[in-house]
Amino acid sequence: MPIRPELKPLYPSNWPELSRQVRFERAGGVCQRCGRPHGHHLQVLPGGRWKHPETGHWFNGRGRRISPPDLIEHLQIRQTKVVLAAAHLNHDPTSNRLHNLRALCQRCHLLHDRMYHLAQRRLTFRRRLALGDLFEGLYRAGVPPLGL
Repeated sequence: MPIRPELKPLYPSNWPELSRQVRFERAGGVCQRCGRPHGHHLQVLPGGRWKHPETGHWFNGRGRRISPPDLIEHLQIRQTKVVLAAAHLNHDPTSNRLHNLRALCQRCHLLHDRMYHLAQRRLTFRRRLALGDLFEGLYRAGVPPLGL
C-alpha cells in the first residue's frame, strides 16, 4: 500500500529497505497471517478462502487447509493478485522495530487496520455532511441536521 503523503514524515528514510527485509527475507515472500504468496494470481472465495497456485490445495483466511468448494461456491470464485506490505502491529508508523512489523497480504492488512478504516470512513462522512451544510444548506433535503 502506498504511504499517504501526510504520513511520509513518520516513516524512517530506510523504510523501503526495512519493508523489503520484513516481507522477503524474514517472511519468505508469504503473508505471515494466511500464507498467501506474494505476486501470485489466486482464485479466492468470499470469507478469505483461497487456492494455492502451485499445490492446488484450498486454505481458509487463517492459512489452514480446508476441503475444496462445492459446485455452487465455484460460481463465486474471483481472481486477485497478492501484494505483501509491511504492517505495524501497534498501528504506530514511528515504531519500526522488527518485532512490531509483519508481512501481510492486502486482505490481512485491511483486516488488521479495520478499526482505523472505519474511523476514517466516519470522519469522511461527517466532513461531507458539514461541507454540504456550510455551502449548500442541508446536505440532504428534508433531513434535519445531526444532533437534533
